[in-house]
This record gives sequence, C-alpha cells and structure tokens, in this order.
Amino acid sequence: MPASTTTPSRRGQPSRLQSAVFQPIGDAGRAALVERRIAEAITGGVLAPGTKLPAESELAKLFGVAPVTARESLQSLRDRRLVVTRRGRNGGSFVVETANAAEFGTQALRDMSRVALRDLAAHYLAVTGACVALAAQRADPSEIMHIRGRLDRFTGNDPLVWRRLADDAHLEISALSQSARLTREQMRLQAEFSPFLALVDASETDRDRSRSQLLALLDAVSEADSAAATSLVRESITEAVDRLIDRQAELAGS
Repeated sequence: MPASTTTPSRRGQPSRLQSAVFQPIGDAGRAALVERRIAEAITGGVLAPGTKLPAESELAKLFGVAPVTARESLQSLRDRRLVVTRRGRNGGSFVVETANAAEFGTQALRDMSRVALRDLAAHYLAVTGACVALAAQRADPSEIMHIRGRLDRFTGNDPLVWRRLADDAHLEISALSQSARLTREQMRLQAEFSPFLALVDASETDRDRSRSQLLALLDAVSEADSAAATSLVRESITEAVDRLIDRQAELAGS
C-alpha cells in the first residue's frame, strides 16, 4: 500500500489515489516526469480544482528530486495553465479553478484510438482480475466490511467524490491481495483508467449501477469466491469499454 503523505486536499485527507500521485519517481530525476505525474492527476480529476499542492521543498522531497527540478515542473504546469501560484500568508501553488476533469476525460477519449482503448482495458482487467482473485484467497472478511461500510455510508451525488471513493475501494481490494507488485501496478493503472470510468459514471443512475457492481465484488471477495470476483470484474470492465466505444462514436459524429 502507498505510504501516507501530508498532501492536503480541498475535501480534507488525501485519497489513496491522491497520495499515489506524490510517490517518488525513482532515479529519473527529471522535471518532465514530475510535471506529467501532476498533470495527469489534474486532468484525471484526482487533484480537484483549488487543491493546494505541497510546497516546493516538500514536493521535491516527496518525488525524490532536487528542488530545482520541482521548481521547473511547477513552472511548466503554470505555463500550461493547470496550476496557479499565489503569494502571501495563504499562498502556494493550487490547481486552477477552471480544471474540468470531465472535459479532459472527454478529450482524451476523443484522441484515443479504439485499439488503444481496448488495450488499456485489457491491461486493467488483467491486473485488477489478478488482484481480486488473490484478495478473495487472502483477505479477512472484517477488512472487506471496512471497505463496504464506507460505500454504504455514501449518500452524496458528487461525481468526483464518488470516483475517488470507488478508486480507493479498488486500491484497498488490491492491497488485500498482499502483492506489492500488483498493488503498485493497480495504482498506476487506476490513475490512467479512472478518467474514462468517470465518463461511464456520468449520471446518478450510472453511479448507482457501478456502486451495485462494486458491492457485489466485495461480497464475492468476502466469500472467498475468486471465480465470481474475477467474473464480476470482467463483466463490469467489458460493459464500461462498450459504453466508451459508443461514446467515441458520438464524439466522432459531433
């Protein structure tokens, strides 16, 4: 599971996917990689409009890069109008208020080929399926009840809040696989695929359906039914891809 950070969020504590944004980038201490990681989090809705980013020195420490690298990445994000920096006591670098994850996601879907979309979904399915199968074998039912409790308590209608809750639930299930490698790969893929899943969950009816699918998945994992868990994941992802392809056709004709 990802190490916790002190990264603040507009809505309080950072989600697991938000925390994953600020994990070290390894030995590639380049501003372009830091910029890309943050930009993808903004365009994917992981970092909401108005979210305050860590201070420059803290950003460098979190990513494991030199302060000058963090400074260059923030400047590039400002140039792209994804981040704004304010001076003063309450200053810092913030995600611009005009950042719209739905618009970014729609444009990404428009630009992606059908082959690339299916390939991404196949990769996501392979990793997610492996995670839930192992979680069904290794998780304690009480751990599943903890995740289910948060889903049961969700009563809002904010698409971004729901997306973060669903993403966190998937990452927690992945962590219950007790495979560090699979969990890290799930984190990466969740961030990449989440903007497209958000398009599928655009309406309240869509979100209710996704919630029911996720609750059914938790039941299967809790009952140690690996076959049912992987089947549910396959069905939900196949349905999502079919709907995304329909949406691509609509965008192409508009």
